Amino acid sequence: MQASNKRSLGNWLSFLSQTEIPVLKGTGERLTALLEDEERMSARMVARIVLGDPLLTVKLLHYLQLHRPSHQYTEIIQVEQAILMLGLKKFYAQVSFLPVVEDLLEPHPWALIELGPVLERAARAADYAIEWAVRLNDLRFHEVYVAALLHDVAEILLWCFAPKDMLAIRERQIQDRTLRSQAVQEEVLGFPISELQRLLAKEWSLPKLLTTLMDDSLQRQSRVRNVTLAVNLARHSANGWDDAALPDDFRNIAALLHLPLDQVKDLVRATPIYQHPHDSEE
Repeated sequence: MQASNKRSLGNWLSFLSQTEIPVLKGTGERLTALLEDEERMSARMVARIVLGDPLLTVKLLHYLQLHRPSHQYTEIIQVEQAILMLGLKKFYAQVSFLPVVEDLLEPHPWALIELGPVLERAARAADYAIEWAVRLNDLRFHEVYVAALLHDVAEILLWCFAPKDMLAIRERQIQDRTLRSQAVQEEVLGFPISELQRLLAKEWSLPKLLTTLMDDSLQRQSRVRNVTLAVNLARHSANGWDDAALPDDFRNIAALLHLPLDQVKDLVRATPIYQHPHDSEE
């Protein structure tokens, strides 16, 4: 589905809530290969691979919400816990690794190239969020990791299903770095992507805590502020460490972590990318 001019927000919400969420080709290949490696096969190893793909992560949580037993009152956000809840056999049988993102974008190879940095940005935001959560003694650091990883999943989906419109937005922002993202999105799409993200999370019945952590309007809460600042930093630093928005980001992060500004600058540049939650536990 390639958007025509200003396809309505309602149309996109209906389409994305009914269509099968795509998965990255490499994700499916790694999960399939893991089936043949009995020594490494475990819920933890599967979770590591799933967390490398924001689309499969949200697909798994959506599936779990749809099939949650009536007697289960606790919502699951942690991916390894979700896989344990389902069981490995059911995960492989019920959570599809299709359609494949690369197949969808085969007619638009330039869009696939542009999607790469968006996915890296999501991973970077999650890395920042979990490191800061640990520093703040947040014992539920897995939750902020997933919230940061999925914060911009609607944008990722639009790259898959509306590549021409997303490229138009990207080109306008490259030409004029002063343009606000929301303004350009409204001009091209007819709505801000953040609103589509909010409505999709509700339509998919994602865990309430997860939608709260992804809600930038609730920044008075420390955990939400952690996620928002991590997403902002990942987005702005993707433009280079000289991006005009970064000084404000650094000041806000320093206030969150109660650290000197210079230490914050060193800290964020040293944060490793793709540092999934389980890696620090072994």
